[in-house]
Amino acid sequence: MSLELFVPGRVCLFGEHSDWAARHRSANSKIEKGYTLITGTNQGLYARVDPHASALVFRATMPDGHTLDVREIPMDPDLLLKEAESGGFFSYVAGVAFRMLTHYQVRGLVIDNYRTDLPVKKGLSSSAAVCVLTARAFNRIYDLRMTLSGEMEYAYLGETSTPSRCGRMDQGCAYGPRPILMVHDRESVTVKQLQIHEPIHMVVVDLGAQKDTQEILTRLNQCYPFAQNAIARNVQHYLGPINRDIVSRATEDLRSGDAQGLGHLMSEAQQLFDKYCAPACPEELNAPVL
Repeated sequence: MSLELFVPGRVCLFGEHSDWAARHRSANSKIEKGYTLITGTNQGLYARVDPHASALVFRATMPDGHTLDVREIPMDPDLLLKEAESGGFFSYVAGVAFRMLTHYQVRGLVIDNYRTDLPVKKGLSSSAAVCVLTARAFNRIYDLRMTLSGEMEYAYLGETSTPSRCGRMDQGCAYGPRPILMVHDRESVTVKQLQIHEPIHMVVVDLGAQKDTQEILTRLNQCYPFAQNAIARNVQHYLGPINRDIVSRATEDLRSGDAQGLGHLMSEAQQLFDKYCAPACPEELNAPVL
């Protein structure tokens, strides 16, 4: 009997970029830890999963209902890694399978992603969702007894096997459609699930604009691990102490169900980001559409 799985996307409420910035604490311990406040979406990836004796089989369905060609690859580490490094949607599945095979000596899977209502390439971590989906499929089918943190870890390792570059925030979608506080320190992350006393309804809007995420990340990473100029110092200050303070206040507003307080904090965070971080990559971060 097939195993039914659902993994949502995620919305970053506060703390974007502080997850990868905290990795630089390995070289410079004076850098602040990263703090991110995220919540899973009510949209995501739906899949039926079955074991396979020797291959990884994957069928993806896009949000518009279009089904991609079925992909099949032997559970061979060299072939899986080659596929992961080639890029594309299937590369995420292959990357996670490569990591699982390396550490657990698992056999194959058939993953039928029969429905997707999560927008793709819209900043909602569709790539992390498919990585978590794959890690969870291996975990459940082969009874690996992994925790949510374990699924997040292998999803992260799988995605880093592809050309994609991500921090450890995105895999928080493993916790489902609930808010969590993530604390990032070097390569580790701790997660605290938050209880809210009043529901808060949020609408996520697609502005129909474009951005060069790789260029933004490249420019911001140039500000680490040691600040060489005023722009770099400002970036580290925002992603460090300022972010810690904002996320702390946002966590309390979220717990109490204070939607208005959260809205004010989002405006404050954006204004401070524009002041301290936008000069590091003005071509991409000035956000004229906003």
